[in-house]
Amino acid sequence: MRFDVNLSILFTELPMLARPAAAARLGFDAVELWWPFDGPTPADAELDALAAAITDAGVQLVGLNFDAGNMPSGERGLLSSRATSRRFRDNIDVTVGFAERMGCRVLNALYGNMADDSDTELALANLALATKAAQGIGATVVVEALNSFENTRYPITSTAAALDVIDQVPGTAFLADFYHLARMGEDIPTLIEQHADRFGHVQLADVPGRGQPGTGELDYARILALLADSVYDGPVGLEYKPVGPSADSFQWLEALR
Repeated sequence: MRFDVNLSILFTELPMLARPAAAARLGFDAVELWWPFDGPTPADAELDALAAAITDAGVQLVGLNFDAGNMPSGERGLLSSRATSRRFRDNIDVTVGFAERMGCRVLNALYGNMADDSDTELALANLALATKAAQGIGATVVVEALNSFENTRYPITSTAAALDVIDQVPGTAFLADFYHLARMGEDIPTLIEQHADRFGHVQLADVPGRGQPGTGELDYARILALLADSVYDGPVGLEYKPVGPSADSFQWLEALR
Protein backbone atom coordinates (compact mmCIF):
# COMPACT_ATOMS: atom_id res chain seq x y z
CA MET A 1 0.00 0.00 0.00
CA ARG A 2 1.35 3.40 -0.99
CA PHE A 3 0.81 6.31 1.38
CA ASP A 4 1.06 9.96 0.37
CA VAL A 5 1.33 13.05 2.54
CA ASN A 6 -1.12 15.92 2.19
CA LEU A 7 1.19 18.91 2.36
CA SER A 8 -1.66 21.34 2.97
CA ILE A 9 -2.32 19.93 6.44
CA LEU A 10 1.01 18.28 7.36
CA PHE A 11 4.36 20.06 7.69
CA THR A 12 2.54 23.37 7.98
CA GLU A 13 5.32 24.54 10.30
CA LEU A 14 7.39 24.86 7.10
CA PRO A 15 6.92 27.07 4.04
CA MET A 16 5.01 25.28 1.30
CA LEU A 17 8.03 24.98 -0.97
CA ALA A 18 10.00 23.23 1.79
CA ARG A 19 7.36 20.62 2.50
CA PRO A 20 7.97 18.19 -0.39
CA ALA A 21 11.57 17.73 0.71
CA ALA A 22 10.46 17.25 4.33
CA ALA A 23 8.17 14.42 3.24
CA ALA A 24 10.92 12.89 1.14
CA ARG A 25 13.37 12.91 4.03
CA LEU A 26 10.98 10.71 5.97
CA GLY A 27 10.77 8.19 3.16
CA PHE A 28 7.60 9.26 1.34
CA ASP A 29 7.63 9.29 -2.44
CA ALA A 30 4.17 10.80 -3.01
CA VAL A 31 2.30 13.93 -1.92
CA GLU A 32 -1.03 15.62 -2.47
CA LEU A 33 -2.29 19.18 -2.08
CA TRP A 34 -5.35 21.30 -1.61
CA TRP A 35 -5.25 24.19 -4.09
CA PRO A 36 -2.06 25.90 -2.85
CA PHE A 37 -2.44 29.31 -4.47
CA ASP A 38 -4.38 32.42 -3.51
CA GLY A 39 -6.47 32.59 -6.65
CA PRO A 40 -7.64 30.43 -9.56
CA THR A 41 -4.98 31.52 -12.04
CA PRO A 42 -1.57 31.92 -10.36
CA ALA A 43 1.38 33.41 -12.19
CA ASP A 44 3.64 31.08 -14.12
CA ALA A 45 6.45 31.80 -11.66
CA GLU A 46 4.33 30.43 -8.78
CA LEU A 47 3.50 27.28 -10.70
CA ASP A 48 7.13 26.83 -11.71
CA ALA A 49 8.35 27.21 -8.13
CA LEU A 50 5.96 24.59 -6.79
CA ALA A 51 6.73 22.21 -9.65
CA ALA A 52 10.46 22.57 -8.97
CA ALA A 53 10.03 21.97 -5.24
CA ILE A 54 8.13 18.74 -5.89
CA THR A 55 10.45 17.52 -8.64
CA ASP A 56 13.65 18.40 -6.78
CA ALA A 57 12.40 16.51 -3.73
CA GLY A 58 11.94 13.38 -5.83
CA VAL A 59 8.29 12.92 -4.89
CA GLN A 60 5.24 12.49 -7.11
CA LEU A 61 2.12 14.63 -6.93
CA VAL A 62 -0.72 12.09 -6.78
CA GLY A 63 -3.65 14.30 -5.80
CA LEU A 64 -4.60 17.94 -6.29
CA ASN A 65 -7.72 19.96 -5.46
CA PHE A 66 -9.22 22.41 -7.87
CA ASP A 67 -9.49 25.90 -6.41
CA ALA A 68 -12.05 25.64 -3.61
CA GLY A 69 -12.16 29.28 -2.56
CA ASN A 70 -10.94 30.62 0.75
CA MET A 71 -10.71 27.43 2.78
CA PRO A 72 -9.52 29.09 6.04
CA SER A 73 -12.63 31.31 6.01
CA GLY A 74 -14.92 28.35 5.50
CA GLU A 75 -15.42 28.12 1.75
CA ARG A 76 -15.58 24.53 0.51
CA GLY A 77 -15.68 24.63 -3.24
CA LEU A 78 -16.95 26.71 -6.13
CA LEU A 79 -19.06 24.36 -8.24
CA SER A 80 -22.57 25.14 -7.11
CA SER A 81 -22.81 28.90 -6.62
CA ARG A 82 -23.51 31.26 -9.50
CA ALA A 83 -21.26 33.81 -7.77
CA THR A 84 -18.25 31.47 -7.84
CA SER A 85 -18.88 29.43 -10.99
CA ARG A 86 -16.73 31.66 -13.21
CA ARG A 87 -13.82 31.40 -10.80
CA PHE A 88 -14.08 27.60 -10.93
CA ARG A 89 -14.22 27.53 -14.71
CA ASP A 90 -11.22 29.84 -14.92
CA ASN A 91 -9.33 27.39 -12.73
CA ILE A 92 -10.05 24.21 -14.70
CA ASP A 93 -7.39 24.56 -17.38
CA VAL A 94 -4.78 25.76 -14.89
CA THR A 95 -5.35 22.82 -12.55
CA VAL A 96 -5.49 20.25 -15.31
CA GLY A 97 -2.41 21.74 -16.96
CA PHE A 98 -0.42 21.60 -13.73
CA ALA A 99 -1.62 18.05 -13.09
CA GLU A 100 -0.49 17.00 -16.56
CA ARG A 101 2.90 18.62 -16.01
CA MET A 102 3.35 16.78 -12.70
CA GLY A 103 1.91 13.42 -13.73
CA CYS A 104 -0.99 13.80 -11.27
CA ARG A 105 -4.07 11.77 -12.15
CA VAL A 106 -6.55 12.53 -9.33
CA LEU A 107 -8.27 15.92 -9.09
CA ASN A 108 -10.70 16.79 -6.30
CA ALA A 109 -13.60 19.14 -7.05
CA LEU A 110 -15.26 20.25 -3.82
CA TYR A 111 -18.95 20.88 -4.40
CA GLY A 112 -19.39 24.14 -2.50
CA ASN A 113 -21.43 25.33 0.47
CA MET A 114 -25.15 25.90 0.18
CA ALA A 115 -25.92 29.54 -0.58
CA ASP A 116 -28.85 31.63 -1.78
CA ASP A 117 -27.64 31.24 -5.35
CA SER A 118 -26.76 27.54 -5.20
CA ASP A 119 -27.79 25.65 -8.32
CA THR A 120 -27.60 21.86 -8.55
CA GLU A 121 -27.66 21.85 -12.34
CA LEU A 122 -24.84 24.39 -12.45
CA ALA A 123 -22.78 22.26 -10.06
CA LEU A 124 -23.24 19.19 -12.24
CA ALA A 125 -22.40 21.17 -15.38
CA ASN A 126 -19.21 22.50 -13.81
CA LEU A 127 -18.28 19.03 -12.63
CA ALA A 128 -18.83 17.70 -16.15
CA LEU A 129 -16.61 20.43 -17.62
CA ALA A 130 -13.83 19.58 -15.16
CA THR A 131 -14.21 15.87 -15.86
CA LYS A 132 -13.98 16.33 -19.61
CA ALA A 133 -10.80 18.38 -19.22
CA ALA A 134 -9.30 15.85 -16.80
CA GLN A 135 -10.08 12.95 -19.09
CA GLY A 136 -7.98 14.67 -21.73
CA ILE A 137 -4.88 13.92 -19.64
CA GLY A 138 -6.05 10.55 -18.33
CA ALA A 139 -7.03 11.96 -14.92
CA THR A 140 -10.10 11.31 -12.76
CA VAL A 141 -12.17 13.94 -10.97
CA VAL A 142 -13.30 12.81 -7.53
CA VAL A 143 -16.21 13.97 -5.38
CA GLU A 144 -15.83 14.16 -1.60
CA ALA A 145 -18.29 14.03 1.28
CA LEU A 146 -17.49 16.23 4.29
CA ASN A 147 -18.83 15.97 7.82
CA SER A 148 -21.57 18.40 8.80
CA PHE A 149 -20.13 19.14 12.26
CA GLU A 150 -17.28 21.20 10.82
CA ASN A 151 -18.85 22.00 7.45
CA THR A 152 -22.37 23.05 8.36
CA ARG A 153 -23.37 24.36 4.92
CA TYR A 154 -21.77 21.64 2.78
CA PRO A 155 -24.56 19.52 1.27
CA ILE A 156 -22.68 16.29 0.49
CA THR A 157 -22.21 14.63 3.86
CA SER A 158 -22.53 10.90 3.15
CA THR A 159 -21.40 8.18 0.79
CA ALA A 160 -24.93 7.99 -0.63
CA ALA A 161 -25.01 11.72 -1.39
CA ALA A 162 -21.58 11.63 -3.05
CA LEU A 163 -22.49 8.60 -5.16
CA ASP A 164 -25.70 10.31 -6.24
CA VAL A 165 -23.64 13.17 -7.71
CA ILE A 166 -21.10 10.77 -9.22
CA ASP A 167 -23.84 8.74 -10.91
CA GLN A 168 -25.01 11.90 -12.70
CA VAL A 169 -21.56 12.77 -14.10
CA PRO A 170 -19.97 9.84 -15.92
CA GLY A 171 -16.23 9.51 -15.41
CA THR A 172 -16.14 10.81 -11.84
CA ALA A 173 -15.28 8.72 -8.78
CA PHE A 174 -15.61 8.81 -5.01
CA LEU A 175 -13.01 10.37 -2.73
CA ALA A 176 -13.51 8.25 0.39
CA ASP A 177 -12.27 10.34 3.29
CA PHE A 178 -12.54 7.93 6.20
CA TYR A 179 -12.35 10.74 8.77
CA HIS A 180 -15.32 12.70 7.44
CA LEU A 181 -17.41 9.60 6.83
CA ALA A 182 -16.71 8.15 10.27
CA ARG A 183 -17.62 11.48 11.87
CA MET A 184 -20.98 11.09 10.15
CA GLY A 185 -21.46 7.67 11.70
CA GLU A 186 -20.58 5.51 8.70
CA ASP A 187 -18.90 2.17 9.39
CA ILE A 188 -15.62 2.25 7.49
CA PRO A 189 -15.10 -1.53 7.15
CA THR A 190 -18.61 -1.83 5.67
CA LEU A 191 -17.92 1.13 3.39
CA ILE A 192 -14.82 -0.60 2.02
CA GLU A 193 -16.61 -3.91 1.54
CA GLN A 194 -19.54 -2.34 -0.28
CA HIS A 195 -18.05 0.54 -2.26
CA ALA A 196 -14.29 0.14 -2.77
CA ASP A 197 -14.95 -0.30 -6.48
CA ARG A 198 -16.19 3.31 -6.58
CA PHE A 199 -13.14 4.78 -4.85
CA GLY A 200 -11.02 7.16 -6.91
CA HIS A 201 -8.91 8.18 -3.92
CA VAL A 202 -8.75 7.50 -0.18
CA GLN A 203 -7.80 9.81 2.69
CA LEU A 204 -7.54 9.10 6.39
CA ALA A 205 -7.37 10.62 9.86
CA ASP A 206 -8.57 9.41 13.22
CA VAL A 207 -11.87 10.30 14.88
CA PRO A 208 -12.94 12.54 16.51
CA GLY A 209 -9.91 14.86 16.64
CA ARG A 210 -8.60 14.39 13.09
CA GLY A 211 -5.17 13.40 14.43
CA GLN A 212 -2.98 10.60 13.14
CA PRO A 213 -4.18 6.99 13.50
CA GLY A 214 -3.85 5.85 17.08
CA THR A 215 -5.05 9.14 18.55
CA GLY A 216 -8.74 8.31 18.29
CA GLU A 217 -11.36 5.61 17.95
CA LEU A 218 -10.83 3.97 14.55
CA ASP A 219 -9.16 0.55 14.20
CA TYR A 220 -6.80 1.44 11.38
CA ALA A 221 -4.97 -1.89 11.46
CA ARG A 222 -8.23 -3.56 10.47
CA ILE A 223 -9.34 -0.79 8.13
CA LEU A 224 -6.11 -0.78 6.15
CA ALA A 225 -6.00 -4.57 5.99
CA LEU A 226 -9.48 -4.56 4.47
CA LEU A 227 -8.49 -1.79 2.07
CA ALA A 228 -5.39 -3.72 0.99
CA ASP A 229 -7.57 -6.75 0.24
CA SER A 230 -10.11 -4.69 -1.73
CA VAL A 231 -10.15 -3.78 -5.42
CA TYR A 232 -8.85 -0.28 -4.63
CA ASP A 233 -5.16 -0.08 -5.53
CA GLY A 234 -4.49 3.66 -5.47
CA PRO A 235 -2.59 5.72 -2.90
CA VAL A 236 -3.88 6.49 0.57
CA GLY A 237 -3.60 10.15 1.53
CA LEU A 238 -2.51 11.04 5.05
CA GLU A 239 -4.74 14.05 5.65
CA TYR A 240 -4.60 14.49 9.40
CA LYS A 241 -3.73 17.29 11.78
CA PRO A 242 -0.64 15.92 13.52
CA VAL A 243 -0.70 15.67 17.27
CA GLY A 244 2.79 17.04 17.90
CA PRO A 245 5.37 17.89 15.23
CA SER A 246 4.57 16.55 11.78
CA ALA A 247 7.83 14.61 11.57
CA ASP A 248 6.94 12.73 14.77
CA SER A 249 3.44 11.77 13.67
CA PHE A 250 4.27 8.73 11.55
CA GLN A 251 5.17 6.26 14.28
CA TRP A 252 1.82 4.51 13.79
CA LEU A 253 2.81 3.82 10.20
CA GLU A 254 6.16 2.33 11.15
CA ALA A 255 4.43 0.08 13.68
CA LEU A 256 1.88 -0.97 11.06
CA ARG A 257 4.56 -1.83 8.55
